[in-house]
Amino acid sequence: MSPQDGSEEFLAFHGDELAAQALGGAGPKSARMRPFMPDQHREFFAGLPYLFVATMDEQGWPVASVLSGQPGFVQSPDPVTLRIDGGYDAEGLAAGRNIGLLGLDLTNRRRNRANGYVSAIDERGLTVRVAQSFGNCAQYIQTRQPTAVARAAVPVERFDGLDDAARALVHAADTFFVASRSRAEAGPDGGLDMSHRGGRPGFVGIDGNTLAIPDFRGNRFYNTLGNLLGEPRAGLLFIDFATGDLLQLQGHAEIDWMPGGVGPEGAERLWRVNIERGWRRRGAFPFAWAFGDYAPTTLRTGVW
Repeated sequence: MSPQDGSEEFLAFHGDELAAQALGGAGPKSARMRPFMPDQHREFFAGLPYLFVATMDEQGWPVASVLSGQPGFVQSPDPVTLRIDGGYDAEGLAAGRNIGLLGLDLTNRRRNRANGYVSAIDERGLTVRVAQSFGNCAQYIQTRQPTAVARAAVPVERFDGLDDAARALVHAADTFFVASRSRAEAGPDGGLDMSHRGGRPGFVGIDGNTLAIPDFRGNRFYNTLGNLLGEPRAGLLFIDFATGDLLQLQGHAEIDWMPGGVGPEGAERLWRVNIERGWRRRGAFPFAWAFGDYAPTTLRTGVW
């Protein structure tokens, strides 16, 4: 079935997502994952000035990044295509490769996902063929109001593990993003995924080079944890909203499905990421941000 004939076709979860749902105790009440974007999603992406993306580097590691431009730099000429114009700086972007996209409007907590592959790259930007499209709830999203600013590009700073500045940013964060990928055996139901995580500052625990991340109650799709079951490599993105600095990390994840009361209030399970490498892009996110408020769900959770 196709969107042109007025019918709806919904996609299945891959095997590791189903396994994660079983380990978590329940799957979603409904799962409206489509092989195309409905018109409201297409219009939503076209209004964004930034887009969070998951790519894969030459070694197969997920990379979490963000692209930005004037509103309208993302367009959807048809229900299975997204066109992203302007300069892009995300490792692993190449024609034929998978990509995960997260559209998130931090002013109103609305978010939509679109996963697929890069069908073409040219001097103006890239084209994405959408294979999966679905909405997400507004839980744990803090509101912020952006103002576009000019920022000068500076060299990328690379480091192993976590340095002191990285630990400070993670400790203060109320928001971060995670890129994950399914293992090859997942087939066409898998791919790359970009997801948001939120909580009160201090919700991400730090022990040396290991981050301990609480998994609060969500939509029970288990897209991220399902991917990490089969392929434990993860890419993380933290943003310093005051300076525009981007902190990108990579490490192996391990899921604790029954933490036995360990972790912040509201945590149903934990996943720990042993950080192996990272890099910092100072001033790379060209916005100044005014904090709005915490999501009501965020205020019902605790910190380490």
